[in-house]
Amino acid sequence: MTLQATRYEQLQRRTGRLLNQTLIGPWRRRSVGVLALLFGFIIGSNVTMIWFQRSGQNRPVAVLAMVLIIELIVRLRSKVRPGPWPLPWLALDNLRIGTVYAVVLEAYKLGS
Repeated sequence: MTLQATRYEQLQRRTGRLLNQTLIGPWRRRSVGVLALLFGFIIGSNVTMIWFQRSGQNRPVAVLAMVLIIELIVRLRSKVRPGPWPLPWLALDNLRIGTVYAVVLEAYKLGS
């Protein structure tokens, strides 16, 4: 029985190929990616709290600085070639993702 070439089936094939590419690869890339993600989470949760405590009433300035740093990383990331990223760019991007997740989680916990 052959599958029809629907958009959903094509989406499943693309998703399967992407998952297959992420699971196949050198262990160094995967371990650096996961470690950078976790380290980004630690940085995001600790640095935001330190900035918030030191800034006092200037909390929006601290958040603006964090957003500007993250946006700068995103802009630099778009300049990288479309193929597999070099290992430092992979680590930097995962560090950014972990940091953003930590900041959003802190905001959710604070109810803002």
